[in-house]
Amino acid sequence: MPPAETVAVTGPRDLRGTIDTATWPLDGSLTEVLIQIEGGESVFVPFEALIRQEDDSYRLNLDLTERGHCHSPGSAPGAQPLVLPIIEETITVRPSPVETGRVRIRKQAHEHEEVVDVPLLRDEVVVERVPINRLVEGPISMRTEGETLIIPLLEEVMVVEKRLLLKEELRISKHQVETHRPQRVTLRREEAIVERVNPVSGESNPCP
Repeated sequence: MPPAETVAVTGPRDLRGTIDTATWPLDGSLTEVLIQIEGGESVFVPFEALIRQEDDSYRLNLDLTERGHCHSPGSAPGAQPLVLPIIEETITVRPSPVETGRVRIRKQAHEHEEVVDVPLLRDEVVVERVPINRLVEGPISMRTEGETLIIPLLEEVMVVEKRLLLKEELRISKHQVETHRPQRVTLRREEAIVERVNPVSGESNPCP
């Protein structure tokens, strides 16, 4: 059973190995980790090629026979070389807020007097009486000319004028009068006489 700081790794073609998590943590902080393969070889693999299993072991989703390998020291002749990628560590600076102190803010009201001279407006109504003295046919409504409201004042007055009076009418109508004047008039009328003719003798006899 591997030590507590190592995890088991399996892979294609019955690959078996371990990873020392104390040196190569599997928290995603490294892009590549070193696998110690059974038999003494070591190989760097991409961290994203490792898939965590339910038993906390890892499965390598990468066939190492498809890429070159470098032998570790003392490996047998004829074995495939082990590829050791060259890794460079970079530093990433991330500012983190730190509380250095606290302040308390409160408001205080102060009173003072000032002289305020604000212009005030007020409306004044000017009433002007304008004589018209003109006869109109009927009531007149109020109207507005610009900003002036005009209200007409009406008064009934007596008006004397000449009017035509219908004295009488002549009604003329016509009607028909029937008269009798006897006269003698000759009238004609036609009558048809039918006769039977004997085809042999040619004699004709009146039909009854």
